[in-house]
Amino acid sequence: MRDVRRANRASLLSDLFHGGMQSRLELAATTALSQASVSNLIGEMLDEGLVEEAGLVDSDGGRPRVLLRVRPGFGFVVGADVGETRVLVEMYDLAMSRLAAVTLAHDDDPGEVSGRLLEGLAAVIAEAGVEEKDVLGYGVGVPGVVDRDGVVDSQPTGWDAVPLGAMLRAGTDVPVFVENGAKTLGQAEMWFGACRGVQHAVIIMIGTGVGAAVVMDGRGYRGANSNAGEWGHTTLIFDGDPCRCGARGCLEAYIGADRIGRRLAEATGEAYTQDLLPHLLAATEMPAAAKTVFASTVGYLGAGIADLINLFSPERIVLGGETGTLLGRRFLPQIRAAAAQHALRRPYARTSIELCELGPDAVAMGAATLPIGMLLEQGGLHESQPVGS
Repeated sequence: MRDVRRANRASLLSDLFHGGMQSRLELAATTALSQASVSNLIGEMLDEGLVEEAGLVDSDGGRPRVLLRVRPGFGFVVGADVGETRVLVEMYDLAMSRLAAVTLAHDDDPGEVSGRLLEGLAAVIAEAGVEEKDVLGYGVGVPGVVDRDGVVDSQPTGWDAVPLGAMLRAGTDVPVFVENGAKTLGQAEMWFGACRGVQHAVIIMIGTGVGAAVVMDGRGYRGANSNAGEWGHTTLIFDGDPCRCGARGCLEAYIGADRIGRRLAEATGEAYTQDLLPHLLAATEMPAAAKTVFASTVGYLGAGIADLINLFSPERIVLGGETGTLLGRRFLPQIRAAAAQHALRRPYARTSIELCELGPDAVAMGAATLPIGMLLEQGGLHESQPVGS
């Protein structure tokens, strides 16, 4: 009975969080719980401060119905995006309003990254003016393969079984969640962005690295050892260009930001900088040599997307990450055409290819949802807290 009650609370809380303000009557309809159960459980959550009344709505001939919502100030969550040279740390309330943010540089050493992440956590807590005890959790999105204990392996960046989760937990009492950055991006787009309401999707992240979040039946797919979604290290060309991971011919070697930028520099004669790729993508008149490079890049990307369509038959593929978004804004029709050329006709016809909606802080936002996911799953209760206490 305790487990049933906890599951019913989780159903109500999840419905309120994802569905927005609703009345008790609407919650009974959407969760298939009895009105008596809804009233009892909502009463508990109102007393706990987890849920609050947020207005009235007219009913058909009766008294106005009270609208309910998850109380934004019940707790706070922090999310971080670990890039190759900097960390972005952001704090949100439970309405996902951003309250504070800080960006800190690092040199990619695991010890320094851990220190910067803890420094960023302290900074956003201070900036937002909240108590550390009110922070429900700290989600961190990182490149590479992440196991359930927060151990990170990233061959391209040289991280070998780095116990990042343990390193962070040693420096804070805030619960820590570590996950692959493409997966946190995917969760953000599933909850708040271009994949809302979609049950089968692949969310692509293209920056210096390339990854993907695979969603099946509305849930992220991790695989047996948590490394599902390393799309950038699937082989595009046998014995092709060397990849940062040590293999040859990986997709990342052809559509990663650094590789595109270096091909552009070689083709155009311009000096290579990290700004060259976005500069040329934004140019009204693009040099002919740059057009050739981008045409091949679009072809590589389309072929990689076609593989995802043929393998997973998703309803939607969303193109995100800094470089992926820039490429999509300039070449989305051409990317769709290249995918159609390589994918099987029937699954391609049933898949839409769209741009992400959440912008450059989507990885950090998605990381911040990791402790929210735990809160919803537990029905707002701590593991040791009795139901009804």
